[in-house]
Amino acid sequence: MKAWQVVRDWSIEGMELVDLPEPAPGPGQVAVRMRTASLNYRDLLTVQGKGGVSRLPLIPFSDGAGEVSAIGEGVGRVAVGDRVSPIFFQSWIDGKVSASSRRYALGGTRPGVLQEVMVLDAEGVSHIPAHLSFQEAATLPCAGLTAWRALFEEAKVQPGDTVLVQGTGGVSIFALQFAKLAGASVIVTSSSDEKLERAKALGADHTINYRAVPDWGKAAAEWTGGGVDHVVEVGGKDTFGQSLEAARVGGTILVIGVLSGFSQQIAIPSLFSKNLHVIGLSVGNRRMFEAMTAAIGRNAMKPVIDRVFDFDAVPEALRLMQQGGHFGKIVVEFP
Repeated sequence: MKAWQVVRDWSIEGMELVDLPEPAPGPGQVAVRMRTASLNYRDLLTVQGKGGVSRLPLIPFSDGAGEVSAIGEGVGRVAVGDRVSPIFFQSWIDGKVSASSRRYALGGTRPGVLQEVMVLDAEGVSHIPAHLSFQEAATLPCAGLTAWRALFEEAKVQPGDTVLVQGTGGVSIFALQFAKLAGASVIVTSSSDEKLERAKALGADHTINYRAVPDWGKAAAEWTGGGVDHVVEVGGKDTFGQSLEAARVGGTILVIGVLSGFSQQIAIPSLFSKNLHVIGLSVGNRRMFEAMTAAIGRNAMKPVIDRVFDFDAVPEALRLMQQGGHFGKIVVEFP
């Protein structure tokens, strides 16, 4: 079978398309013939050697969808032919987050989805919504679930709340869509007026071009008449200060990404004077994933896909992620 590996060094150029033996499932395992994969910023960092992984070779990428092609002895959760996605944290089925629950992450501490056939523990896959294509379903395990957990498991978003999302990448667009399903008002920031118009078409109630309005945190707070209830913080170093400005007293900042860098001085007086809740999070567990897919199915929601690349063009897909020119998700189609 074909698989992509980071082989020579930690870089996009260090990746190779290789031939590997096709694996077979053992007791309690399933084989999944992968049909699609999707990219996350975390995948780019991992390929570049910034994801905390030290061993080579590595099959990268965490998110994909396919169909069960074989099952091992004792498997009853799924059957051959079922459409499934592997869950991001193979060791986190339910319960609170812990070091052990986050131990086995696809495309990191475990081989990722860029292989034509994956063997996984049967507990580590979940069914995908019937109305979604494999391309659409491949976007859910990381970006979709991260946005879902942020809004509904952590922030407890309610109808009438205001949510600010930064940019128009995968997590932010999912957060926009989920927040609208919940009856919230959504503010979207971007440096592109064209992308902001597309966000309005998805339901954004207010948009801010952060290049035209550098003090966008204050502008967001003024638009709400007192501050934003929940800020989905994906930018990191260059955006966190503005998130503090945007949030209302008693508001929540959900720290998810580091698109602009890792380190930032925090205005601690803003934290205690506003009584802010700052929550760091990464993806979620299988129970959360299945709650999310149930909601997506009930509402016939469709993930937003920017571009689809052929399997042999994975390096080009990563370079598009690196450029940051996408709106929604970047997807890879398997042969």
